[in-house]
Amino acid sequence: MTFTLAIVGRPNVGKSTLFNRLVGKRLALVDDQPGVTRDLREGDARLGDLRFVVIDSAGLEMVEDDSLQGRMRRLTERAVDEADICLFVIDARAGVTAADEYFADILRKRAKHVILAANKAEGAAGEAGATEAWSLGLGEPLRISAEHGEGLEDIYRVLKPLSEIVEAERPAPIAPETDVTLTDEQAESGEGAEDWRPSAARPLQIAVIGRPNAGKSTLINKIIGEDRLLTGPEAGITRDSISVRSDFMGTPVRIFDTAGMRKKARITDKVERLSVADGLRAVRFAEVVVVLLDVAIPFEQQDLRIADFAETEGRAVVVAANKWDLEEDKPQKLNELREAFERLLPQLKGAPLVTVSARTGKGLDRLHNAILKAHEVWNRRISTARLNQWLIAMTEAHPPPAPGGRRIRLRYMTQVKTRPPGFVVMATHTDQIPESYRRYLVNGLRQDFDLPGTPIRLTFRDQGTKNPYKDKSNKRQTGALAKHKDRQKPREA
Repeated sequence: MTFTLAIVGRPNVGKSTLFNRLVGKRLALVDDQPGVTRDLREGDARLGDLRFVVIDSAGLEMVEDDSLQGRMRRLTERAVDEADICLFVIDARAGVTAADEYFADILRKRAKHVILAANKAEGAAGEAGATEAWSLGLGEPLRISAEHGEGLEDIYRVLKPLSEIVEAERPAPIAPETDVTLTDEQAESGEGAEDWRPSAARPLQIAVIGRPNAGKSTLINKIIGEDRLLTGPEAGITRDSISVRSDFMGTPVRIFDTAGMRKKARITDKVERLSVADGLRAVRFAEVVVVLLDVAIPFEQQDLRIADFAETEGRAVVVAANKWDLEEDKPQKLNELREAFERLLPQLKGAPLVTVSARTGKGLDRLHNAILKAHEVWNRRISTARLNQWLIAMTEAHPPPAPGGRRIRLRYMTQVKTRPPGFVVMATHTDQIPESYRRYLVNGLRQDFDLPGTPIRLTFRDQGTKNPYKDKSNKRQTGALAKHKDRQKPREA
């Protein structure tokens, strides 16, 4: 990737459809209703031999106040300022409008390079509009159809020479590694390369999830130090899952802001249903998930579902209570939060619970430390020797049950995975081990090996043919006892 391309234009001219066409997958929400895209979305685009970052922007509106449309316009203007090339899209069927002329004038003044594209130009219906686009004074209008993939070769023809003079480079996002299998040597020693630590090449990937209007976009804007994401009092402003690269107190990070997640019964809008699915996908791209609560109404049913989903996906979890600056009795409220957390989310026992104010930025240092701690625990390795010493102590303190009078024996334990930690216990009668005993061992692992909050995968595996003592009875005995037994045998006639 050698440059950044921002797609701009009026609402509902096909910008998101063209964005999805360039990135080769359905990343941006697409719908017939205008104004679906409300934030800036980045993607890795491919066109012939060109590799570049493409930005899908909110539709340009002719408003300058502090309304939702006004803030969307300012975000789009920021994309114009930051991009190396702007692709200005008009609707060829509608022809050139007054808004098109107004924004063409803005692009002439602010954009470094502008390419004009007349979308929906397939067939005779778009002929007049494509010809009329010459009047905008932005050069030859490219006739394209984003929906049908027509005209992409013309975009390539114009982009190719521009790419040779643009020097800005953007790194590609890196998919996180999860369920990393340990080698026998790593499992035995509990050590290995620490290439999991965040770096510029592999930033720590964080998803911020929560109910609508919990303050997710405001928190991310405070972390990155700029108004990159659209915020405001309207619940559900964020519609897409947006990723932003930044430096969080010295730690390279890629942060995903997600649409607020509500109960299914309350989701009636088609676009919002797509947004929630997009947010769930963002969790799968993350290494650490920050579940953001509104301190005034924490741990509602949907908050619990969101946190449980993150744990089920095997991600490290940090719970952050936002709007802490509005709370009057802070000590009492903090005790209530901790009690409710332990009672309602036992599967995340020990996970960090921090208080923050996204509006003022207070508590960001605590959030930063909690995220790094959760990430370190998510990657932790424990040697096989330590695990088996621990297993002996645990079974002596609380032996497994003996169904039908046959004692279950836990013979051997080892760690097989990290991100999150995964353990295997070789045992007998594994189908009769109760869930309560598995929880007993998981809670012991959390407490004795300092694994708070992170998901722990514990599997019982039937020892079967791996019993090292299986053939011992068939071996010939030696020594005084064997000679004594031989003397007792009757001699053959």
